[in-house]
Amino acid sequence: MSELNALFRKRIGLPENSPVTFENLDEVLERTAMAIPFENLSVIQQNGAGISEDRLVSKILQQNQGGLCYELNPLLYLFLKENGLDVVLTNGVVYQNETQEYQRLGRTHVAILLRHAGNTYLLDTGFGGNLPLKPVPLTGDIIRSGNGEFRVRKEKSEHGEHVLELKLKHKDTDWRIGYAFDSRIELPDLSACDQVQQIIAEHPESPFNKTPLITKLTETGSLTLTNHSFTRWENGNMTKEDVESERFPELAKKLFSISLP
Repeated sequence: MSELNALFRKRIGLPENSPVTFENLDEVLERTAMAIPFENLSVIQQNGAGISEDRLVSKILQQNQGGLCYELNPLLYLFLKENGLDVVLTNGVVYQNETQEYQRLGRTHVAILLRHAGNTYLLDTGFGGNLPLKPVPLTGDIIRSGNGEFRVRKEKSEHGEHVLELKLKHKDTDWRIGYAFDSRIELPDLSACDQVQQIIAEHPESPFNKTPLITKLTETGSLTLTNHSFTRWENGNMTKEDVESERFPELAKKLFSISLP
């Protein structure tokens, strides 16, 4: 068993002797979502490096940090590939429901496509609190998880030929668009994520280069920390409290086990 395989299993609490198959991907995705935070601290600290297997293992599995989509999904991709699943990386364009338009950053959302038994599925562990927690088929069928309802609908546009739509539990009453993608696009290797990282770090309209953010799902909801607030969702109830920026490192350690320099 490789170092990545062993450390990933340890990080998400999956026993070394547990097989990773299509049938138990739900468990893998849930464990990953609850163990590894979605966070932008490397972007805020301006210490990003090229995306490689060594860097992902060091940052996320050895230093116990989290990451953004271009780190979290490539790491999961490497783990699934090593365990024999037919996976590729793809990218898409995130939709801004507040303005009812797609982000002008381009294809900056990295996700995973899985082929199994003649069908293709979308996998995503790098979309903040909007995670399906299950493989989503590209057939339009609705999948339901503890985080809500999700589907991939065919829709041709300048951004691709599919859109991920979601209806989060306790939060959404109607379907909303997550992002558009083209299932025919496959990233050639991890280095293709370097451009995504650069845009996220430098583009003036990037949502992740201004304020530190850490979030992850829990068994009963989610936790979200910024340098000015802490939000907890628990069994459909939300509590939010103001946070002084000086407390951010303390809370990052306490709530997410992330140590800041």
